[in-house]
Amino acid sequence: MGVLASIFLGFAPMLLFASIINWLDRYEKEPKILLGAVFTWGAVVAAGGAFIINTILGISIFVITGSEAATELTSGSIIAPVVEEILKGFAVLLVFLLARHEFDSILDGMVYAGITALGFAATENAYYIYTYGYLESGWEGIFALTFVRVGLVGWQHPAYTALFGIGLAIARMNTNWLIKIGAPLLGLGAAIFTHSLHNTLATLASGAGMLFGFFVDWSGWLLLFLFGVAMIIREKMWLAEFLKDEISLGTITSRQYETACSSTKSYLAGLTALGSPNFRATRRFYQVCAELAHKKRQLTRLGEEDGNGAIVERLRAELASLSPRAAA
Repeated sequence: MGVLASIFLGFAPMLLFASIINWLDRYEKEPKILLGAVFTWGAVVAAGGAFIINTILGISIFVITGSEAATELTSGSIIAPVVEEILKGFAVLLVFLLARHEFDSILDGMVYAGITALGFAATENAYYIYTYGYLESGWEGIFALTFVRVGLVGWQHPAYTALFGIGLAIARMNTNWLIKIGAPLLGLGAAIFTHSLHNTLATLASGAGMLFGFFVDWSGWLLLFLFGVAMIIREKMWLAEFLKDEISLGTITSRQYETACSSTKSYLAGLTALGSPNFRATRRFYQVCAELAHKKRQLTRLGEEDGNGAIVERLRAELASLSPRAAA
């Protein structure tokens, strides 16, 4: 029973957090199959690989130093941050390389990175809750570890890995090769550094020091959240800019344009169409509106990279066919 409870309390909150991240991606939703794939990668490949590598390297450090304190500090401050951020980041890199057409903005980088990291956190949380909670203190330990792992540090892994996602997104939208190479490396370095800072403070601090560590963590997460909100507002501005001429082209109506530029109005339009034959068409219409705006922006910034012009025309034709059935 303790195993099942630990798995549930490890995974359920992280799936809830993943749904929050997906909800915050207001305009251009990422494909659920990709989100499920990166979550699974984080939970299975990254978490499993990290456990094996961290254990082997930790034992090696102990054999060399003979010191438990040195092993704990080295494992937490150096080995774990490097190994875990590379393994989590690899899933985001695969999306970046193999599904570039879905990697359109900084917000996309944050979404894929955050959901990968939540998969990793789910497995890690289940392990911690069972091993250091249930096995040591029974049900009281389960609830105590759940509070710590979910309530106090539940957003740590998404925050670290999001920095790498941001770096990849910056590279995606630039033609300068110095930026295309340097931004992901800086993002990965920032992810490793912040992860290491958290682990070091958690290892060395006690009492007031731990409170300081939580203050540092939550301050950083708040800043990253506000940055994400700014990126959402920025996407809204892109929709307003790049969809405006579609009205004169007859692709969309002025009312549909206003709805597409408002996440609230597009959500309500979907609700209005719920239960009608036009529901799927309405949902797809506003998704394609966002995709078209992103591709037009990419065409402006990057030119014909990956056939942006042809993609724009294909999306425009799809919008024109959906428009008569899309609620506004």
